[in-house]
Amino acid sequence: MSERTARVEGVEVSTEHWIGGERVGSDDVFVDTSPIDGRDLASIARAGDREVDQAVAAARRAFGVWGNTAPQERARVLHAIGAGIERRLSELAAVETRDSGGLLRSMQRSVVPRAAHNFHFFADHLTTLGTPDLETRGHRNHVRWEPAGVVALITPWNAPLMLATWKVAPALASGATVVLKPAEWSPLTASLLADIAHEAGLPAGALNVVQGLGEEAGAALVRHPGVDRISFTGSTQTARLIAAAAARNLTPVSFELGGKSPLLVFEDADLDLAVAQAVGQYDHAGQVCLAATRLLVHSNVYDEFLRRFLERAARLRQGDPRDETTDIGPQITREHLERIDRFVHTALAHGARAVLGGEPNGEAGGLYYRPTLFVDVPAGAEILSEEVFGPVLTLQSFRDEEEAVALANDTRYGLAAALFTGSRARAERVSARVVAGTVWVNCFFVRDLRAPFGGARQSGIGREGGTWSFDFYADVKNVCTAPWKGEV
Repeated sequence: MSERTARVEGVEVSTEHWIGGERVGSDDVFVDTSPIDGRDLASIARAGDREVDQAVAAARRAFGVWGNTAPQERARVLHAIGAGIERRLSELAAVETRDSGGLLRSMQRSVVPRAAHNFHFFADHLTTLGTPDLETRGHRNHVRWEPAGVVALITPWNAPLMLATWKVAPALASGATVVLKPAEWSPLTASLLADIAHEAGLPAGALNVVQGLGEEAGAALVRHPGVDRISFTGSTQTARLIAAAAARNLTPVSFELGGKSPLLVFEDADLDLAVAQAVGQYDHAGQVCLAATRLLVHSNVYDEFLRRFLERAARLRQGDPRDETTDIGPQITREHLERIDRFVHTALAHGARAVLGGEPNGEAGGLYYRPTLFVDVPAGAEILSEEVFGPVLTLQSFRDEEEAVALANDTRYGLAAALFTGSRARAERVSARVVAGTVWVNCFFVRDLRAPFGGARQSGIGREGGTWSFDFYADVKNVCTAPWKGEV
């Protein structure tokens, strides 16, 4: 191990940027700390304007090569990156768990495999991209997707590798070149991804990774005139700042933002299924944008739902996420835990009643918050409208379908919703009326990469997935050709 690398869970990780196919240091550093036990993991190179300029310039140079690379060859390289992730699955899972606090079993079984799948999927989708030509009075309209240029990708800390690949894979598949700025709270697997991409044969500069703080590296990146697209996943508040910076250059943006998603349970629902999915919203200590944190249950089954929920939640184990038996790990930082606690105390002060949790879990460690459930929450309470991003759920009852929809839509967000009912007709009615980018019926978090993903209202701008991703990372061009002489 050198001063420019860190050994994390037995894996050597570079702490420098990856720019133009080389490791690049910075004069300044920031400290990356594990939420599991508060120990410092590494001193990470801290980018500013200089490093961002270098990365954008490297991406621009590489665009001349990668943007003109044949789709079949781009697909081959992307498949190789996916295979590289699969070969290093155990290492990536271990590092990501140590860095972000996510459950190791989830990293090994679903999260890291999904990161590899992102590359394989978009590699395959690239080679089949297209629509039938359109005929207009003998003229042929042919649609082309031409790479947009240099794209800036700013990714969050809660599922850093998977959410980075969710953007990097389609951007590279389109022929665009990338400057990736991972979240400063969990940057390590982005550094490993750069190594994997290099080993897979990706041209130098096609993927660049700059590490740093949002207000420094992130701000420099989104205001850079050499950036052609900006894709961001994170908070609505940060998105407003990015949108203002991007507006000065008229840079198109794609945002996947916060949520306050509802989980609706009707009286004809499979209660065991609904309860299991409701308790499952504590996954990753509630640090999931999609989490359905507002439980809305028909009054006829409310008491039974609550009884079964508390019974099941009592079996959850909180502790070190590297332990196979752990169900809930830590919050990401001290500041974030204190923010969650402020939400909880405000709710209690305004009359809500915590029937589960309601405080930090000092027995587990410094950054662990007990799974919390509020009932008897007054209408208009902050806890019903603001995204907590922690293991805090609310439970409300409704009398009929009309009230259920009204409660579900009583938020400025619209990322997702979950609906549990035994009636196909009701499912169709309610899913049509609920404001959400995705509605799951009698299930949760089932994702097909061919389908669009994104939010309504203040939960985002644009859609990702399948052809929707290519529509953003490419310039969609229509070529209209008149009939050639001699054509029949």
